[in-house]
Amino acid sequence: MAGFNDFNNPQVKQLPNHLRQFIVEQHYEHYTPVDHAVWRYVMRQNYSYLKDIAYYPYIPGLEAAGLTIEKVPDLQEMNNALAKIGWGAVTVDGFIPPSAFMEYQSYRVLVIAADIRQLHHIEYTPAPDIIHESAGHAPIIADKDYHEYLSYFGSIGAKAMFSSKDFELYEAIRELSILKEMHDADPGLLRKAEKRVDFCQKNLGEPSEMALLSRLHWWTVEYGLIGTLDDPKIYGAGLLSSIGESTSCMTPEVKKHWYTLDAINYPFDITKPQPQLFVTPDFQNLINVLEQFADTMAFRRGGSEGILKAIECKNVCTATYSSGIQVSGIFTDMGMNSSDELQFIKTTGPSALSFENKQLDGHDKKYHSHGFSSPVGRLKNLNLGLEDASEENLQSLGIMINETATLQFTSGLTVSGLVQSINRKKGKIILITFSDCTVKDEQGNIFFEPSWGVYDMAVGEKIVSAYCGAADKDSFEEAAPVSKTATHHSEYDIETIKYHELFRKVRNCREHHSNYEDLLFVWKEIQDNYREDWLCSMEILEILEHENIHKATAREIRIYLEMKASNEHTLTKLIHDGFHLIKNPVTQLTN
Repeated sequence: MAGFNDFNNPQVKQLPNHLRQFIVEQHYEHYTPVDHAVWRYVMRQNYSYLKDIAYYPYIPGLEAAGLTIEKVPDLQEMNNALAKIGWGAVTVDGFIPPSAFMEYQSYRVLVIAADIRQLHHIEYTPAPDIIHESAGHAPIIADKDYHEYLSYFGSIGAKAMFSSKDFELYEAIRELSILKEMHDADPGLLRKAEKRVDFCQKNLGEPSEMALLSRLHWWTVEYGLIGTLDDPKIYGAGLLSSIGESTSCMTPEVKKHWYTLDAINYPFDITKPQPQLFVTPDFQNLINVLEQFADTMAFRRGGSEGILKAIECKNVCTATYSSGIQVSGIFTDMGMNSSDELQFIKTTGPSALSFENKQLDGHDKKYHSHGFSSPVGRLKNLNLGLEDASEENLQSLGIMINETATLQFTSGLTVSGLVQSINRKKGKIILITFSDCTVKDEQGNIFFEPSWGVYDMAVGEKIVSAYCGAADKDSFEEAAPVSKTATHHSEYDIETIKYHELFRKVRNCREHHSNYEDLLFVWKEIQDNYREDWLCSMEILEILEHENIHKATAREIRIYLEMKASNEHTLTKLIHDGFHLIKNPVTQLTN
């Protein structure tokens, strides 16, 4: 990818092309003074509260992730810090498909939404934002047991089967989260988007592997608690980044359950506070539960069950034979005989053959542009799998180059044709190519005939794995569906830009410990033109009281904020928490 910025980070450097397509520039210069003030308030609030209820690595983890209280994190600084613990970070545009998100995790790269929540969503936003992704996910990465779980989860999630309905729900959630972050969103569009999410959630049908895995991800990575039912600590990023829910989640009204595989039976709603949470005694338990679920997945079970899931997926999937050959494409059919043995598998449209995730020469999706089909199983007159046959075995069966051979499978399929080549990899036969070939079953149904050209037969006694995505994704040029819905970026009017400038003046006074007279000008501007403000006023009050200057103005601001807290219930907690931060200042990240 041209112009790809790898931040000189080893983990980011190794990202394959099909994941790089989601990366966007951070554009650090686009963050406004209000954005930095929102970050600072949330981080100070988090520090003040979470140092007592967050899982212990959270606070030192902030420094390990290259984060500070004072300003929105810069991706280069984060990557410099994360590289020391074997991780990296990239910025993306809002929600990305779950399969891509999982694969980033498997590469040990954090996916961070470039945008930051609006001031009116300072407590919580349903949209991914840089506070949630960096202040929530990054600090806990410093814990080795946890980041091992996270990357392992990603490697398993990247193979999960998803459905077309999963993608419809993803699109609906993405659209709703974007609208909710717009300060001028059309109420009619918002209601319509909410109804669409509700409809998609209620009409998912039987949940796919990805849907169930997403629940495990939600109840651990996003909303997990660790410790005991009576005294749990927070480690989930959704809670760590929500100054509202990190408090409310500890109340008795939010039920606490031990984290077991039963968590897959609890769907979640990203737009509402969670009615229950799950507590794990330790991070090893997370891996144990994940292993239990992974044992039910098609990538481990294979067989007819796995192929059936691939057919239901209606997206590019891969089936792996016991010989190691991999067939990638959109699966549309499979054959079963009267004994319920898997006879053959079939893809339709561009398909490819690979071995150990590398595409075989001459077997790309252009060559197999109309699909691929091949038998599965043992030969009748061979007491071992064909993939394990020796040269002597092949000769006894008449399978030799430039000779006509007839292969009779125990499933009832017969393959007859002139052998052109026999492809071996690591001691196993993976592919036999025929010309003048006919493939038919016991009833005489034709699966391939000579006029169709060369027949490539994949070799394998069983299908040992089936999973979503191509084996060699970059060669297949596979791209997870990229949403056409772009995140909304506001264009600020002159009055809003002037309001931003007030925050800049306050920050300059705080950072340089000078020009305090400017604060009086800023306060007058707020009184005259920005009576809805509370955060800039709070920052002025903080400086005046800490410096013990302009006491009359400080009293005036405090009364103004107290009145706001009394009259505007949505600001009550925010303002009272702000007063607490002034009284109990946060000036560093470590205890």
